[in-house]
Amino acid sequence: MPFGLFNHQVLHFRDENPERERTFVFVNALGTDLRIWDGVVANHAGAFRALRYDLRGQGLSDAPPPPYAVDDHVADLAALLDAHEIAGAIVIGMSVGGMIALALAAVRPDLVRLLVLCDTAHKIGTPEMWSARIEAVRANGLASIADAVLERWLSAEYRQAHAVDLAGYRNMLTRNPVEGYIGTCATLRDTNLTSAASRLTQPTLCLVGEADGATPPALVRSLSELIPDATFETIANAGHLPSIEQPALLSSRIESFVRRNWSA
Repeated sequence: MPFGLFNHQVLHFRDENPERERTFVFVNALGTDLRIWDGVVANHAGAFRALRYDLRGQGLSDAPPPPYAVDDHVADLAALLDAHEIAGAIVIGMSVGGMIALALAAVRPDLVRLLVLCDTAHKIGTPEMWSARIEAVRANGLASIADAVLERWLSAEYRQAHAVDLAGYRNMLTRNPVEGYIGTCATLRDTNLTSAASRLTQPTLCLVGEADGATPPALVRSLSELIPDATFETIANAGHLPSIEQPALLSSRIESFVRRNWSA
């Protein structure tokens, strides 16, 4: 279970197949940890190097006092990649992880050769919405919002058919440090990447689950329209976390995108 000190934070990470030429870097969503990518990594059976980590404030990483700015998250990720001597990676981010990946690509283009933005946007929600979320969690804990969050994370069909897994994902959410969750809610509240998105130079794929209740397809499409020459695709039978519901389909979309653009 590897840990390291990056940007003055202890981060939990997993570095698999480091001998491979291509490196895929995975950045997780709010309230989750690096395990949401298990199915995607498994689908490729060691064909690439896979570097994953828990965001600050989540999983087994440090949870410093909130708030966290997007620049804090970007500095964490850049430090992790620099320490592993990784440049020119395929960086894949989900939800707030997509915002972090986008911001990294804008300020450290040397680190990002290809960009995959899953179920994310240049701006997610409103400041009022995130401030209300922060107050609710501070007052009543993560369990008080768990049902509403899971409804946006996972499609109704998945929730009905996978009751045991649903309970596990609820545990993953509610066992996050409250201060860490609040810290990244502040990131979402305060971040607008409209300008950064328009300046990207990397080939970019924007993906979204058709049943995403947090960043609906129209919002993710609007992100793709900001990014020069970006590609937009939807994933059927998936909500906000297609890496859980449709890992094989998500993997195939990423693989096709990389195949088309790796030599570009």
